[in-house]
Amino acid sequence: MNDHRNSQFKDAFSFGPFSLFAAERLLKKGDEPIPLGGRALDVLIALVERAGEVVAHKELISSVWPDVTVEDANLRAHIAALRKALGDGRDGARYVTNISGRGYCFVAPVTRSSARQTVPVTGITTTERLQNLPPRLTRMVGRDNTVRALAQQLRVWRFVSIVGPGGVGKTTVAISVAHMLVDGFHDAVFFIDLAALTDPQLVPTAVASALGLMVQSQDPLAGLLAFIGDRKILLVLDNCEHVIGVAAALAERVVSEARQAHILATSREALRVESEHVHLLYSLDCPPEDAGLTAMEVLRYPAAQLFMERAAASGHDAALSNIDAPIVARICRRLDGVALAIEFAAGRVGSLGIRGTAELLDSRFSLLWHGRRTALPRHQTLNAMLDWSYNLLSEREKVVLCRLSVFVGDFTLQAARSVASDTKVDEADVIDAVASLVAKSLICTTVLDESTYRLLDTTRAYAAAKLAECDEADRIARRHAIVYSKFLEHDEIIQSLFDEHDLSGYAPHIGNVRAALGWALSGRGDVAVGVELAAWAAPLFVKLSLLEECRAWCERTLAALDDASRGTRLEMILQEALAMSSMFTRGHSDQVRAQYELGLALAEACQDEVRQLRLLAGLNLFLTRRGDIRGALAVAERAGVIAVAAKHPAGAVWTECWMGGAHHHLGDQAAAQLHCERGLALTAELGAFNANFFGFDHRISALVFLARTLWLRGFSDQALRIAQKAIGDAASRSHPFSICFSLGYASMLLLWAGDFPGVSDLIEQLIVHARRYSIAPYRAFGIALKGELAIARDEPEAGLDLLRSALETLRAQEFDLLIPGFIGVLAEGLRKTGQLEEALFTINGAIARATNSGVEMDLPELLRIKSQVLAARHDRESAVNCLTEALTVARAQSALAWELRSTMALARMLSEDGQRDQARHTLALVYDRFTEGFETTDLRLARALLEDLR
Repeated sequence: MNDHRNSQFKDAFSFGPFSLFAAERLLKKGDEPIPLGGRALDVLIALVERAGEVVAHKELISSVWPDVTVEDANLRAHIAALRKALGDGRDGARYVTNISGRGYCFVAPVTRSSARQTVPVTGITTTERLQNLPPRLTRMVGRDNTVRALAQQLRVWRFVSIVGPGGVGKTTVAISVAHMLVDGFHDAVFFIDLAALTDPQLVPTAVASALGLMVQSQDPLAGLLAFIGDRKILLVLDNCEHVIGVAAALAERVVSEARQAHILATSREALRVESEHVHLLYSLDCPPEDAGLTAMEVLRYPAAQLFMERAAASGHDAALSNIDAPIVARICRRLDGVALAIEFAAGRVGSLGIRGTAELLDSRFSLLWHGRRTALPRHQTLNAMLDWSYNLLSEREKVVLCRLSVFVGDFTLQAARSVASDTKVDEADVIDAVASLVAKSLICTTVLDESTYRLLDTTRAYAAAKLAECDEADRIARRHAIVYSKFLEHDEIIQSLFDEHDLSGYAPHIGNVRAALGWALSGRGDVAVGVELAAWAAPLFVKLSLLEECRAWCERTLAALDDASRGTRLEMILQEALAMSSMFTRGHSDQVRAQYELGLALAEACQDEVRQLRLLAGLNLFLTRRGDIRGALAVAERAGVIAVAAKHPAGAVWTECWMGGAHHHLGDQAAAQLHCERGLALTAELGAFNANFFGFDHRISALVFLARTLWLRGFSDQALRIAQKAIGDAASRSHPFSICFSLGYASMLLLWAGDFPGVSDLIEQLIVHARRYSIAPYRAFGIALKGELAIARDEPEAGLDLLRSALETLRAQEFDLLIPGFIGVLAEGLRKTGQLEEALFTINGAIARATNSGVEMDLPELLRIKSQVLAARHDRESAVNCLTEALTVARAQSALAWELRSTMALARMLSEDGQRDQARHTLALVYDRFTEGFETTDLRLARALLEDLR
């Protein structure tokens, strides 16, 4: 299947009231998106693109399920889902027709046009190519054939490493290759600069972050592989040499396990792993040693072309003369055709001229290169060139260059001034020095923002060695750490607690933050500076989804706290970040709860009400997942009091939404509806406000809980509409947790409603999405739902296997909220397979667990399932008593849907006992209380039973 991209001009198809944007994989009715499963959407696109033609069954299957063997029944199920979504057959509308024995045909008139749509797409997405790839040079000298050859090699071999010395142009070539291939990969080309990493173990995290993957596990590589899956994707791993061990292992596994993943690596040495094909990148071709060469002949060689282009950029405005041509040829040869060295030398031509540059080059390098041409390593040639360039600098420029080597990756002029200035070099001197160093190609500006600077890696390494020789490396490193600590502390966007912002623009700072933390918390560092920096950096790590890294830094920093730092606001912030990151990466252990409790105690001591709200939000989520609903409700009520006192609108919305969720799980559906509607009303009043907490949009949560509550109260039509809206809204915000949450709980609702084709597709989306983002509990949720669907379809053996596997994962993750309900489904499967004793033992355990934990919403259903088991064991009296109890609980919960199910079971028993009038009267009393949802499975069954009893 094609992996379409967003924000591009693509064809749009219109038919009836619908618009289909195939590239964006979006179906709309008017202005409203229509939720449609991935496979059903693939079927629709295939049919619409060939509207009026009969598309054979085999063609459709091979298009929608490439390389997978499926039965016609799968196709029929998705055709049914598609027809339902389109309203095929209603009011005479016809869209998809089955041509018996041949295939399917899209029969509605279709209009094709060009349109632009911008929609969120889950999975690997791009909104701008520049977000994934640096722009390529307007003109690249001497590498066109190399780029074409590499592109072809990459198509054939999938894993190619560009290997060559520093400064030879590996990165430039790799970027050009990536741009050449970007259309063939449907824009799924990602450039990962590993130069900013100081810890090799962060390579998988850096790759995952570039792809937009939220890393939440201790094994980010496994999550990365799951995220890539079977997508066609190109990863460009740049500057692998200093992290080569981890980069090599990652590349080998990606190529081995992700069959459509391609890797282009650059390194000063081969990665030396399986499947790697090495492309040696040599220096630019230089003119031969021939005094009679003319300017035209010299300029046929790429090295000379590059030299003259860079000389012109430095201010040399004369064309190459025949007199100077041999001199340029000699300079290129002396520099071995190394692109970066040539650029450095040519950068001096504007002030010194060609002859002056050659003279300095000769005098400075005559001893260093004595007796050497190819014997010495090429990187030493570059070091010699850097040494030469360094010694041509003024003392002020030397000082500034060396001090700026502390930066890893990009830095601003303001940061440069703060780090490099002192009594000897004031801020004005730093500004002048930076401008001069840019002109001399020792510092470069970034392509997208000329106010942002960086040192090339080779230059940075050279300058860092000089800084160490000056014995001021630690002093400058301390300044660097303080600069980033202050920057993060005073950035309101980073330090905001509830407000949602796109922080992708902050990603370039991560390299500097890591380097500063590494120094500050080392034996040579300053722990006090490190504590402050870690505290202010924690929100950035969290909001960029670098959770495992956040947890590690927080643990390391908290362990380094001295007595003066204990009980402070800094410890509170670190404790909160540790609890949050640990919960999402390590599960729901007692240790995580203790971390939340300690953070709350510190927040109370610091009288920080807003921080208390955030910590209570995390604790509420923790307790809910653990199944401690009464505890979660108490936390929500406590947060509500604080939100009112603090006059904090986000806290007010959050508390209403989660009080609604707590009451829903406790079984008080009337209270649940009240709080959910209040929360949604508050959100609407606040307009653009987004009640978001770490990827959980509480408006989405409120919609989901409201939908489930309305279904239980008998308003199934409203419930299904709201559930569809929750799914659409979650997808539009691209929050992995909210998407999984909406898909999982909406799937449960569709299972209740008996919409098996619709729920099947939602469950598959949930499993795929949870696997892609390594959200283990929700993947287990999806597998459990798949098991429940199998049992509902009278495939109990398959369902039991799925349920047992999922329950094992949920228990390991301590995600107890879902367990009682799924144990009840397990008991139902055991009953259907005749394992009655085990079924009775299992359902009793589920009832006890639900009662003890407070997850009593499931209790009427669990009691009904128990009655069925008892009836199968011929214990009629106990079965009736169990149903009577189920009805009592359902009425107390205002759960009319559960009441109907138990009443139907009771009516069947009464009928079997000869009490048909009593059975009909009992069922009619409940059925007549419904005002909608008459086409749902339960109401259709109830109507049929009433007819039978008449």
